[in-house]
Amino acid sequence: MYLTKTPFLLSKLYRPNDLWCIEGEGDDIYVTFDDGPVPEVTPWVLEQLDKYNAKATFFCVGDNVRKNKDIFSEIKKRGHSIGNHTFNHLNGWKSNRIDYVFNILKCRKHFHTDLFRPPYGKISFIQRNLIKKHFKLIYWTVLSGDFDPAITPETCLEKTISSTKKGSIVVFHDSIKAQKNLKAVLPGFLDHFHRKGYYFKAIPCDLKGSDNSALFTN
Repeated sequence: MYLTKTPFLLSKLYRPNDLWCIEGEGDDIYVTFDDGPVPEVTPWVLEQLDKYNAKATFFCVGDNVRKNKDIFSEIKKRGHSIGNHTFNHLNGWKSNRIDYVFNILKCRKHFHTDLFRPPYGKISFIQRNLIKKHFKLIYWTVLSGDFDPAITPETCLEKTISSTKKGSIVVFHDSIKAQKNLKAVLPGFLDHFHRKGYYFKAIPCDLKGSDNSALFTN
């Protein structure tokens, strides 16, 4: 079970110092993609973004970057931001703290970023404390549900649009699992907000400085 829109109070009570939305004066939306890059989906996503001069943030799985270096290079070349999503898409609630942190560092060997999003949004208090001084943790305002095989593309698009407002961080997935809904929903989502005058921006990669050498010394 998941919530399409993160309740404001929940975001303030749960991980209050992490990023759930980006408040500003402009009509900006922050589209993000988790779990890629993969050749079946990510190049198509990049094409859709180009149509609207949209910039996004890709939270990449390190092993997918290792296997698809050319696609990863294209993400950066087109001016999108990147974030760490662990090397093997680990569930923090099912991983001990040492394995989890080393998996993040293994991912970081393939690219540098100060942004981190825990897969499934699941990370323990201890794990978070180990990495929070070295990464900015990014959550979301809107979870599209494109990964859910039980949701129709029409419902997915309707819920995602109705839950999004300026400053929202919206999660999609450039993955095999999500591609059916994503390919039906993403064009409609981008077109809807483009017509309303919104801008699609990437989350800056340097929101917080980092120093891996101190990761186990605090």
